[in-house]
Amino acid sequence: MNPLDILRSSGGTDVEIPTIELRSSAWADSLFLCAGFFDQVFELEDGRVITFQASGLDATLPKKDNQGSQVLGVAIDNVRGEAQRRLDAAKAAGVEVLMTYRVYLESDPTAPAERPMDMEVLSFSAKGPTVELQGGYFNLIASAWPRFRYTTDFSPGIKYLT
Repeated sequence: MNPLDILRSSGGTDVEIPTIELRSSAWADSLFLCAGFFDQVFELEDGRVITFQASGLDATLPKKDNQGSQVLGVAIDNVRGEAQRRLDAAKAAGVEVLMTYRVYLESDPTAPAERPMDMEVLSFSAKGPTVELQGGYFNLIASAWPRFRYTTDFSPGIKYLT
């Protein structure tokens, strides 16, 4: 049982701190944000110790069902405008933006309390001082079957078949 399951089922005094990491090849570095009024220092799963910027951050977790598309909605208080500038730069460059959602417990900043969710930012919009993101991490409906397409790049020998 992970620590979040225990906290959510029995209450307690610990606090969940949701965080997001936005990264793109259009930027020099990633943008690390956490919910709250104060910057937080957390250790990532790869051992790096990162300072997350305090931000108004709200996440709507995807439903756990069989719909085939899992979407995470995130709203960021974008008072400084950094998130919107970076997202606009990635859009102008035509490159994808990736997002990682992690939850830490205030009592244990050394590792995420549950497995991080990596996803691609599907869409974003700015409404006043707020940036809203939609991130998807598995789209069963849009996935190919069979997974491998037998093309001449994948299987060079098929160009000799007639």
